Amino acid sequence: MGEFSGHGRVMPVHNLCDYFRNSIDTIIEQQGVALDPHATHYVVNMMTLFSRSEKLYDDDGEIFGIKPLALMLADASDAPSAEHRNHLLQRIGDVALFISGFFADSLANKAVDIDYYIHMGENAYGSLSEETRGTFRGNAFGDIYRELACKFQILTDVLNEVRDGARPDSDLNVLRTYEVWLKTGSQRAEKLLRAQGVVPIAHSRYSQ
Repeated sequence: MGEFSGHGRVMPVHNLCDYFRNSIDTIIEQQGVALDPHATHYVVNMMTLFSRSEKLYDDDGEIFGIKPLALMLADASDAPSAEHRNHLLQRIGDVALFISGFFADSLANKAVDIDYYIHMGENAYGSLSEETRGTFRGNAFGDIYRELACKFQILTDVLNEVRDGARPDSDLNVLRTYEVWLKTGSQRAEKLLRAQGVVPIAHSRYSQ
């Protein structure tokens, strides 16, 4: 039996992969989101993998945690081979999507916020799509990486819905939701704000 933590409690689930797949499929259908099924399958597998801390966190024997994305990008730039570089680019994209999708609130008041993670994730998946073109990996995953890059913001909104579905009793932080909308233009954030009677003004985004 798998477990999914949500807002100070633990929700038991029989199969974590099925839980994520059903949750994402439901949200996609409800919101009329256009996502390639192969990309959805990739995200479900990534989420299931990262539910195991040893897959999400780096452990070099001294430090246990998530390496900053900028350092991962530096490692990718200095990678000794194309295969190693592509592995690191995939890692950047996956971590950026997971964090921005599930832990965006934890980024508030930090040196880098959700817009940084979205930018890094989009670029990592986009670069991966280009650099694997014409290779076996590119033939198998190139279109998926391109879809992830182009629809990173949409996927972030979908994963935020999955997160909140596991904690339905949580209160909306209006200020943080408005901040996310300002930084990313998230349609989900705008919808939540309007439901609370807050009408975000478009030009305020471009004055940031």
